[in-house]
Amino acid sequence: MTTLKDKIDKTRIPSHIAVIMDGNGRWAEKSGNRRLFGHKNAIIAVRETIEAAAETGVKYLTLYAFSKENWSRPKSEVKGLMSLLVSTMNTELKTLIKNNIRLSVIGDFDSLPPKVREGLSHAIRSTANNKGLNLVVALSYGARWEIIEAVKKTIQDIKKQLIHPADITEQTFAANLNTAGIPDPEILIRTGGEQRISNFLLWQISYAELYFTDILWPDFRKNDFFNAIINFQGRERRFGKTGKQARKLTK
Repeated sequence: MTTLKDKIDKTRIPSHIAVIMDGNGRWAEKSGNRRLFGHKNAIIAVRETIEAAAETGVKYLTLYAFSKENWSRPKSEVKGLMSLLVSTMNTELKTLIKNNIRLSVIGDFDSLPPKVREGLSHAIRSTANNKGLNLVVALSYGARWEIIEAVKKTIQDIKKQLIHPADITEQTFAANLNTAGIPDPEILIRTGGEQRISNFLLWQISYAELYFTDILWPDFRKNDFFNAIINFQGRERRFGKTGKQARKLTK
């Protein structure tokens, strides 16, 4: 029997998929539970998404786990999220190593609690030599913050005479972003029914295909990920060219 995964064109797998994991709180509230209950149940969705990405040959998967703006949420929820992050890292690390997955983090690392930084640093070191899927977790991340930080770094490079202002290009600027060395996402998936970017990878998703689904994140599964790839493969990516020009380039 043909599965959804079988319908994916293996020759056109996107190299980088980014995901805004939205809907945990609403999922919990629907069943009369606290918002943290939704975050705890979202671990299954994270695990299935990582597995689906690895199975299909996606090279980079970026998950928006905690934004700069999320620090303004109720203190109890933030504290619970940080504790959940530490415990999840501890329980999932063996799985990451076993499946040859390399972990990295983007965002304001220094703003995270010491225990979180310690756990993440250990996981990053432990998976540094893995050659499979590159799992990028965005924590205490905001695209505007990232761009401002890149501007500051560029100014410092000019002051140190490492670069002349006239030599600044998109490539030299991107080298100062958190995602330096990582290809731009080809698909941005957002769950939960909202249709906005929420200050996520604003520079990097300039030409990404946007895929919105009403599925709340805790209910997101492998087939939903496969559906996003199939939808992507049905689109014509023109990058400012005409459809005829774009089709010539892909032949």
